[in-house]
Amino acid sequence: MDNQLKQVDIAIIGTGTAGMGAYREALKFTKSIALIEGGEYGTTCARVGCMPSKLLIAPAEARHRAAVFEQFGLQGSVPSVDGQLIMKRVREERDRFVGFVNEDVDGFDETHKVKAYAKFIDEHTLALSNGETIRAERIVIATGSRPNIPKFFEAAEDRLITNDDVFYWNDLPKSVAVFGAGVIGLELGQALHRLGVDTHLFGANDAVGPLSDPAIREYALGVFKSEFPFHSNGEVSSIKRVAEGVEITFKSEPDSQEQTKVFEYLLAATGRRANVDNLNIENTQLTLDTRGIPVYDPLSMQCGHSHIFIAGDVNGDIPLLHEASDEGRLAGENAGRFPEVFKRARKTPLGVVFSDPQIATVGKSYSQLVASKVPFASSSVSFENQGRARVMLVNKGLMRLYGEKETGILLGAEMIGPSHEHLAHLLSWSIQMRMTVGEILQMPFYHPVIEEGLRTGLRLLLNELNMGPQPPLNCIDCGPGA
Repeated sequence: MDNQLKQVDIAIIGTGTAGMGAYREALKFTKSIALIEGGEYGTTCARVGCMPSKLLIAPAEARHRAAVFEQFGLQGSVPSVDGQLIMKRVREERDRFVGFVNEDVDGFDETHKVKAYAKFIDEHTLALSNGETIRAERIVIATGSRPNIPKFFEAAEDRLITNDDVFYWNDLPKSVAVFGAGVIGLELGQALHRLGVDTHLFGANDAVGPLSDPAIREYALGVFKSEFPFHSNGEVSSIKRVAEGVEITFKSEPDSQEQTKVFEYLLAATGRRANVDNLNIENTQLTLDTRGIPVYDPLSMQCGHSHIFIAGDVNGDIPLLHEASDEGRLAGENAGRFPEVFKRARKTPLGVVFSDPQIATVGKSYSQLVASKVPFASSSVSFENQGRARVMLVNKGLMRLYGEKETGILLGAEMIGPSHEHLAHLLSWSIQMRMTVGEILQMPFYHPVIEEGLRTGLRLLLNELNMGPQPPLNCIDCGPGA
């Protein structure tokens, strides 16, 4: 065993977005590093997450837009779907993105890379699947996450898939039952429907992605249910593997009549599970939460007061690439300078669902503000009569903005609407700069643009805060419906 013992200053377990960020920061402090990876190189985002899903959404949106040609006065037909060509492009572009990540890994010091799985023997010692043992002064856990599959779904047998499997398809199926109305379920469910796949989306408790504001959630439910079968509060009594695929018996609503339908596949989009269960973390003295994840400080990524840090999806907090990147760099920096540990202010929370209309959350959510007891005011603005949105026939949307009553500072927003990925960025920058609603309204707004709808919402919020007048209806400088 002694001949196989390797000693390093820092061991980083995992080479996803967080692990790569931690490695780059750790290099600024030491060259004695073990970068441990047991699986394939390539981040979750590039391989099975944000990038390949957008490659499926893009043709779906293009085809859907063709369906509204006649409303513009254009004569034409909706394009037919070649599932094999669509999935060929998805796989090729996905592999291209993964290739970029692998090129980065190829540039890392070969003496630092260790191809093996790791388990804790104690707080400083890791047993590797290749028979080696590593003793590290500091450790960064960045092992990512994997799809969470409820046991109930196992009855679908070989027709049970996750979003990871979708991007390896050679062709589109004829029908899919998507379970989970979170970000992944909404994006893939709507995209598959728009590409001609008979798709049913099964949710629970009328949840829609990350939305917590009842008004926005109700509006979003109406939008999606008007487009495709979305059982947001359904009850499933039976899942059975049959010759044709998966037979599902369900009620669309608790008081509705039971029905049975056969799908080619059951797609489980029921969240992700942190990859901590195979690390033997119980061999350390770390305090674990109910999920078995080490308790840590999100401002330093430090687990308790120990020399162990955790970053990325594995901490079960915010499974987003930009968050994983920030966390990885912070964990790597503090592992490098330990025992000196710095806290860093985190960026304003920002989340986007690339559905159509897009869903976005910025800053403090409605539920967080209610729970915090912070005195706040809110405003609502509809995009159904917003000038530019109507011109482009994308006039579906509702935005809710929240401001602090005592200071007028913008606190957060929840929204669904056209181009809201861009409005969400504008709002996140404003919140991070701690701008008041009045200050944001002094920023330039062009005409005619969708951003004018945001301005209307801000003017209404200023009035709700008792810091400005009631804005005039359809004022000239707003433009019609802005």
